[in-house]
Amino acid sequence: MLRIDRELIEFICQTAKNMHPDEFASFLREEKGVIKEIIFSPVAFFGKTGSIIDWNSLPLDRNIKGTVHSHPIPDSSPSKEDLYFFSKFGKYHGIIAFPYLPETLVFYSSTGEILRHEII
Repeated sequence: MLRIDRELIEFICQTAKNMHPDEFASFLREEKGVIKEIIFSPVAFFGKTGSIIDWNSLPLDRNIKGTVHSHPIPDSSPSKEDLYFFSKFGKYHGIIAFPYLPETLVFYSSTGEILRHEII
């Protein structure tokens, strides 16, 4: 089960609201078994129909475990492009859907399976 910091969930919700109607995307960083931080790629594009982030521009950090991004529609299901990206980087992938509430944040594995998560 994925464990994530409560304040980080609030930050993800607020970031998605601030970026709306564009998507946002970032990386998830884990400390001592808990996702506690998001890291924005210095090379990124955020748009209404998708986001592009470059994991090659990140610092070397073994604690970066996955990604999170927003969907500006009320659907947290991954697209086929999302699933392809999930398979290439990390083990946890969050999608937060409009209206960007904690209950609209869903986590997926690298294969697209829904993951249970615990808010710490």
